[in-house]
Amino acid sequence: MKKVTMADVAKLANVSKSTVSQYLNKRYEYMSEETRKRIARAIEELGYQPNIIARSLKQKTTMTIGVIVFNLLHMLTTQVLHAIEEACQERGFHVIVSNSDDDPEKEKKYIEMLRAKQVDGLIIFPTGKNADVYQKMTEERFPLVFVDRMVPGVKADAVLLDNQKAAALAVEYFAERGYERIGVVAPPPVSHIIPRMERIEGFRQALAKKGLPVVDDYFITTEIPRIQKELTRLFASGRLPEALFAINDLTLMEVLYFVKGNHIKIPDELAIISIDDVPFAHVYTPTLTTIAQPTFAMGKKAAERLFLQIAKKSEHQPQVFRFSPTFIERGSAKEKTS
Repeated sequence: MKKVTMADVAKLANVSKSTVSQYLNKRYEYMSEETRKRIARAIEELGYQPNIIARSLKQKTTMTIGVIVFNLLHMLTTQVLHAIEEACQERGFHVIVSNSDDDPEKEKKYIEMLRAKQVDGLIIFPTGKNADVYQKMTEERFPLVFVDRMVPGVKADAVLLDNQKAAALAVEYFAERGYERIGVVAPPPVSHIIPRMERIEGFRQALAKKGLPVVDDYFITTEIPRIQKELTRLFASGRLPEALFAINDLTLMEVLYFVKGNHIKIPDELAIISIDDVPFAHVYTPTLTTIAQPTFAMGKKAAERLFLQIAKKSEHQPQVFRFSPTFIERGSAKEKTS
């Protein structure tokens, strides 16, 4: 079969090739509605498929960005991705998503692969361990935005939660309702994972500010698969916390599995607050008090900052954007009774 060309579309629609090109590039400013409809009908009737590679070479853009996430299982990741994808769709861009599993080697390979595919920019939930690779991209002025984490020493846009404020909200709520023995559940603190460090430190500082005891045994900071085992050890010791703060959705799930397996009553025997407003929070029994991240706004801001760099309309000045958490009061923490 003869390959359908732009000229064929133009002939059938009774317009010029340049008008078809403007239509394909969504430049409709001087195009009537009737002309747009004729071109659309011609494209459909002929089954025309634009030559994406040729257009990319001509326009010096692939109209594609890459997004590298560290864990697709996190609710934060999926919700931020949704916002990024929506922002890209509005601009006619495509998105290639890769999952690094928080593995710096995988992340580095994905960066190399996506750049080989000539994506126009990258949004990365960084592992934090490829500082030399990130630094090289910034020196080349390659469009780059970090989400959820910053990388010390790398001057790039970063979009993340005000993590210390989020932790303080949890402690303040517990304290105001009479809880004193308050614990935290988190993965191990590691310096390159900024949100984790900020939430744990924010929790510690908030306890001290409220004059509450900082008990090392109440700091359950271990790998996700070991959390239930550590909670079992803690509760078997007899030094029981009255409340627990889970720093993200994955740690919350382990706490809930532990609670269910040990028939612990929430909030009568144990109060719980977590960061990330999980979808089941309002239907769980009892409903779960959570601290929500403004995920859609964060994803939208990340996309905006990336497209600002891609447009190159002005000298780019990297910034860090901190988003305020929202406290959602439900039933898993209440006024403590004697």
